[in-house]
Order: sequence, then C-alpha cells, then structure tokens
Amino acid sequence: MSPHKAPDSSRRSDRSRRAICDAALSLVGEVGYARTTIEGIAARAGVGKQTIYRWWPSKAAVLMEAFVDLGTRAAEADGTAGGGEQGIPDTGDLAADLRLVLRATVDELNDPAIEGPTRALTAEGVSDPALGAQFVENLLEPQLQLYVTRLRAAQEAGQVRADIDPRIALELLIAPLTHRWLLRTLPLTHEYADQVVDLTLRGLLVQP
Repeated sequence: MSPHKAPDSSRRSDRSRRAICDAALSLVGEVGYARTTIEGIAARAGVGKQTIYRWWPSKAAVLMEAFVDLGTRAAEADGTAGGGEQGIPDTGDLAADLRLVLRATVDELNDPAIEGPTRALTAEGVSDPALGAQFVENLLEPQLQLYVTRLRAAQEAGQVRADIDPRIALELLIAPLTHRWLLRTLPLTHEYADQVVDLTLRGLLVQP
C-alpha cells in the first residue's frame, strides 16, 4: 500500500477563500451590502465565521478582495476585461486598443454576476465614505491608471496631443459608459462603446 498522503492545507484554504469570495458577491447582489453579514457569507460558503474573521478584518475587506479576485479571474479568462492586470493592449493602434477594452468593460457591466454586486457596492459607497474610498483605492484607481499609461504611451508616440492630461482624458472614455450603466437610460452596447472611443479621440489625437 502507498503511504497515506496528508491533505494539502494550502489548497484547501484557497478553496475556502474562493468559496467565501463567491458567497460574498452573490449575497451582496441578492440582498445588498447593508443586509449582507459575515454570518450569511459563512453560511453560504459552508465555513465557520471565525474562518472569515481569521483572514479578513471586516465585511468590507471580504468584498474588496472578492471584487479583486473576480477581476483577476475575468482577466485570466479573456486577457482584457476592464483592462485587467495585464494592462491595456498597445498594438500601435490606439483606437483599436481602446475599443477592445471598452467593449470588454461593456461585457463586464452587462454580466449579471458582476452587475448586481457592483451596483450594490457603488450605491453603498455613496452613503458610506469609508467603503467608497476603499472601492476607489483598491478597485477603481488601479484600472484608471492603466488608461493613463496607455494614453501617455500614445503621447510619446506622437499620436495624442502633448497638451492633453491623460488623467482627465480617460474620464471622457469611462464616464459615458458609467453614466448609461448607472441610469439604465439606454442599452450599453459594443456599438456605443465604439462611438465613445471615436468621439473622444477626435479631441485627443494630433491632427494631420
């Protein structure tokens, strides 16, 4: 007989961590941030609440890591979602690169698994400044910096006007999508994302 092999505790812990993150996202999407509790997350994940408290100091911390984990998985799946950790592509064609990333952002925002929790945390972040600040620092700002990096590269390549502030320019790309998504005024589509890119670049690109 082969000797008994002890369970891999690190793999078991990662499985539990993933289950907790998934439970947190599903609950906040179903009942909202305010009604989501550590106890509820633990019950949904099939773990003890002390396991959660051992790894995270608060409910907000669980949700922040859950969102980061969700973004990482999305980036691993398609290599572009929301910019992802791999950054915005730099093929030399700025318009094509931005269309690719904004289309991926549209797909994320229209994905029920992402839309519900994102709306819940966005709403809670308005009334809870501490949570809102965590959302911006841990999730939003790192993605925005990817746009800054890509636009600066385009400036250095002589494609984007030198007098443009990339940090302001990126808002011309992100804000219209966010506005339409938040208000649900009209469908959020790839075609709309393409038009946002085209209109924005009319003001950013160096004219021949």
